[in-house]
Amino acid sequence: MLMNRILITLITLIFIMTGCAQNKSTDYVVTIKTDFGTMVAILYDETPKHKQNFIKLAKEKFYDSLLFHRVIQDFMIQGGDPNSKKAAPGQNLGNGGPGYTVEAEFRPQFFHEKGALSAARLGDQVNPAKASSGSQFYIVQGKRFTDEELLQLEQGMQYQRKNMALREVLFMPEYASVKDLVMQKQTAGDGAWLSSFFENADTLIAQARKSYTPFKFSDQQKQAYKTNGGAPHLDGEYTVFGKVISGLDVIDKIAAVEKGPGDRPANDVRMMITVEEMPKSKIEKLYGYKYPANK
Repeated sequence: MLMNRILITLITLIFIMTGCAQNKSTDYVVTIKTDFGTMVAILYDETPKHKQNFIKLAKEKFYDSLLFHRVIQDFMIQGGDPNSKKAAPGQNLGNGGPGYTVEAEFRPQFFHEKGALSAARLGDQVNPAKASSGSQFYIVQGKRFTDEELLQLEQGMQYQRKNMALREVLFMPEYASVKDLVMQKQTAGDGAWLSSFFENADTLIAQARKSYTPFKFSDQQKQAYKTNGGAPHLDGEYTVFGKVISGLDVIDKIAAVEKGPGDRPANDVRMMITVEEMPKSKIEKLYGYKYPANK
């Protein structure tokens, strides 16, 4: 009896391991068809909640005939609002969804370079957890940046991150005395003290929030933003869960259309989205996309 159980367990483990090996040799290809051409994208395994959700919706034909309802030159094209399928001309769009959100999945290695497939979301005021829309997404067009522009942007984003983190720390009960001191200095108008306090607050923030790290663009990000372009100010704020690997010119064509109020295209730009599982070797051959060695 014991031997039978051991045998069943071993067979189960072998089946699971074989299944994983098979899954790793294939991936899903996302095809987005429009009147301006076709875009092909892959979805990242490292953002499983977003990947599984997008595949599910695409298989259910949720996206078929929806609009790219918001497009901005040198920035992005956005779609996925179910209210757009039968929207009247000039109708305000962008508030629709499937009735749920997806937990944020920020991964530093995935950023807002041109072609990035990212999840839209509500603002921080009503969505401090930065949860993604259940269906709305955008594809980055962006623009190219110089080293100087990236440095200035990096400093500004670090200031915002540090300021937000410090505010959170000061509202922690254990740092009430520090908060009281800061408020006293604000009331007294002691700008020099406040500036010095902020400048040297990294140790305090790191002590209170172990996960805090100063914002800094990686060398990979800098290279991508200088050569292919993108929207670096969105990094760390919205989940990037995929990438267009063919049809980048289609993004440019859609972003350049005539727009009306709310950046909605004057003439509807509809999408048809399908997903297909195929061997990764075939994806690499067809689209020139190279998977990382460990994938």
